[in-house]
Amino acid sequence: MSKSYKEYLNEITTFMFDVDGVYTDGSLLIDNNGNLLRSMNTKDGYATKVALDKGYNVCIISGGKNEAVKSRFEGLGVKDVYLGAGDKIKCYTEYLEANNIKPEQVLYMGDDLPDLPVMNRIGLPTCPQDAVAEVKAASKYISHINGGKGCVRDVIEQVLKVQEKWPTDDERTITSA
Repeated sequence: MSKSYKEYLNEITTFMFDVDGVYTDGSLLIDNNGNLLRSMNTKDGYATKVALDKGYNVCIISGGKNEAVKSRFEGLGVKDVYLGAGDKIKCYTEYLEANNIKPEQVLYMGDDLPDLPVMNRIGLPTCPQDAVAEVKAASKYISHINGGKGCVRDVIEQVLKVQEKWPTDDERTITSA
């Protein structure tokens, strides 16, 4: 009998996320200068900051190359941002080795086919509600929330609550995200 995804939550020390389709809804707006614009949910940003403040590792691995995306994550305090990651496994392996992290300690959230190689190697593969069918099939948890609408907050909050690290009323002073 396979374990429920909730049985994995206590093991998680590290969050890894794709960007487009996870932190964003996957839409791209193009301005008159050809710049690609994305929209991110502040609830996801808040949860990311909480996870970092509570000592969790947060790593972003994206095929995209937009420096504004990197700036957003650096503004949240994320130090490990891999952009232009054509080979997500290489980034994943380097990150785990550099930080002495075991695969079973990792929650990864992805939404599309390039995420599958990493998702098939970690403890808790997850995805937004609107992920592609193959990613849903590989996930131990499918958020009830679509990409860019709070799915990152969903998984971070679940882990932190199970581990009794989600902010209490006295701790809810983390700056806005």
